[in-house]
Amino acid sequence: TSITSAKIQVNGVHLHYQQTGEGNHAVLLLPGMLGSGQTDFGPQLKSMNKQLFTVVAWDPRGYGRSIPPPRDFPADFFERDAKDAVDLMQALKFKKFSLLGWSDGGITALIAAAKYPALIHKLVVWGANASVTQEDVRIYNGIRDVSKWSEKVKKPLEEMYGHKYFAKTCEAWVDGISRFAEKSDGNICQELLPLIKCPTFIIHGGKDPLVPHAHAEYIHENIKGSR
Repeated sequence: TSITSAKIQVNGVHLHYQQTGEGNHAVLLLPGMLGSGQTDFGPQLKSMNKQLFTVVAWDPRGYGRSIPPPRDFPADFFERDAKDAVDLMQALKFKKFSLLGWSDGGITALIAAAKYPALIHKLVVWGANASVTQEDVRIYNGIRDVSKWSEKVKKPLEEMYGHKYFAKTCEAWVDGISRFAEKSDGNICQELLPLIKCPTFIIHGGKDPLVPHAHAEYIHENIKGSR
């Protein structure tokens, strides 16, 4: 039941991951913006059934302990994360695996499930969105200044990154994700949703302050057979 922590070279970067359990069903946990396996999935790493599952939590490039490189947000950063995530699991010798993604990790998981259907067993996403509206941009700008964040949310991230990297990367994220709103329909991955064929479960927090409920409804409507 111990949790191993290691790094593996994938697509030219050293990605950090944590792994636990010895079940036949491999599951990758994908963290949200600025998140890592440790900050976002401590309870899952500790408590998911270790007989049923082999659980892997990763730190996307530039996040958590997958630094260097520093995090950046080119136009295709979600696609890059999706490829890194899938290639990480293949480097760890998992032939087929499920994805549990939250927030940005949910978006990454949607893209991975659409682009690599033969590899993905099941999909669970929460707090995800397939597009960015002007209203979303307004909400994102509300969290641009990390000094205004609640102590509870801020503390683990400041401990992990130090204040300067944390503050700078949050601003870069707001700029990076807001760019999607300039496209027609604010599209991130809308056209990919109908390509997702695996069983899909969509969860949304009734009080999610960052992602309006309509995003979850849209994802549900566009992934056939999703719940």
